[in-house]
Amino acid sequence: MISMKAPASRKSEMGTVCIFGTGDFGRSLGMRLLQSGYRVVFGSRVPKSSTLLPQGSEVMTHAEAAKEAQVIFVTVQREHYDFLTSLTPILQGKVLVDVSNNLKKGLYPQSNAEYLSSLVPGAAVVKAFNTISAWALQSGGLDANRQVYVCGDQPEAKQAVVDVAHSLGLTALDRGSLRAAGEVEDIPLELFPLWRLPLGIATGLTAFFFFYLLIRDVIYARVEKGTDISYRIIISLANKVFPIVSLVMLSLCYLPGVIAAFVQLYNGTKYRRFPDWLDRWMRCRKQLGLLALGFAVLHVLYTCVISIRYNVKHQNNADLIAQIKNNETSELDLTEAWGTDSFLTLGILGFALYLLLGITSIPSVGSSLNWREFRFVQSKLGHLTLLVCTAHGLLYGWNKFLKVSTYKWYTPPGFMLCLVIPCSVLVLKMIVILPCVDRPLTRIRQGWERKRRVVSHEKDILDSQF
Repeated sequence: MISMKAPASRKSEMGTVCIFGTGDFGRSLGMRLLQSGYRVVFGSRVPKSSTLLPQGSEVMTHAEAAKEAQVIFVTVQREHYDFLTSLTPILQGKVLVDVSNNLKKGLYPQSNAEYLSSLVPGAAVVKAFNTISAWALQSGGLDANRQVYVCGDQPEAKQAVVDVAHSLGLTALDRGSLRAAGEVEDIPLELFPLWRLPLGIATGLTAFFFFYLLIRDVIYARVEKGTDISYRIIISLANKVFPIVSLVMLSLCYLPGVIAAFVQLYNGTKYRRFPDWLDRWMRCRKQLGLLALGFAVLHVLYTCVISIRYNVKHQNNADLIAQIKNNETSELDLTEAWGTDSFLTLGILGFALYLLLGITSIPSVGSSLNWREFRFVQSKLGHLTLLVCTAHGLLYGWNKFLKVSTYKWYTPPGFMLCLVIPCSVLVLKMIVILPCVDRPLTRIRQGWERKRRVVSHEKDILDSQF
């Protein structure tokens, strides 16, 4: 046995933990356990070659290490589990923590943890720590990397693992029996699960409005006037699409909340589940908002470069030269000046509120706010942001709504289409905050139930059982 630890008098009083495997994850876990006050022993096939282990740990053979601890972390891949069968007598009654993951879903008919349990039937196998990365253990485990999912058939074994997780400053969530190990093993394989719907919506909206405006602006000018303005696709057309998509997606963040309010009013209770589509929609509101902020940032950046574009400079020079030749002077239009300044002011304020919402969405910032503060920012200021940005869009087209030339090929402009959903959300929100609607809704959210709906709900449950 090679010792890499301090004198015995300095051993931790928290207990001994064994780790099978000296790879990146095993070393990172061992270092974190040592920092938390545990005595750590590593089990290795070649103890003398294990020179990269954290200072303060011990390294032994697998059999020797297994005798030293009750909780054993198996930090090797499924393909290397075979050596455990020879240790079956030693592992009787031990808690084996399986931390392995697979390269893809459905790779094996049986989960890794269940397979491990079949190899060592006398041990209590617990699936845990597979959602924690070696980097997270080294850096302190922040945000989503703090969550440990635990499942196993023996409550005492699971509790032992939960205690270790809490000692490391991690949060633990019990996912049930070992039969849930397959689901837990699939969690790290999911690629942005809550982003799929928002990304799909963003892609669909971007494609729709891009081709819609392409037809209205570029193709219309070519067909009706014989003018080639295809150069506007890169910046001008894109700078129309980005704010439209941003405003629509921001309104989609708050539309499900309004729909949920009316659903609760209709049901007369808060204890009935929302429809699956609405539940999924509500769970991805943060992602919708962040994508909306991303499009708003692109809109701001594109707007900043408009004045330095070649065609804009060319047009300005051409207009100036034409006025000089014709000896004309353009008078200051106060109405246009007020409208332009108001439009820009609302845009700046809307973007500032956008940034405030995005900053508070950062977990490290949001965790510093209490529940009331976070709700105020995300709800009250969120609706204010939607109101300001909608007013920004209305001022953009304030003198264009009634012009016949605005409706090319009898189609409304893009900014007019994008105002439909935001205005609808704001109107519905105004209805919800009316005292006659807000009072019963508040009572329902505090636990009050309308008897007629409750009886009907109970009847639906009984009918479904028979």
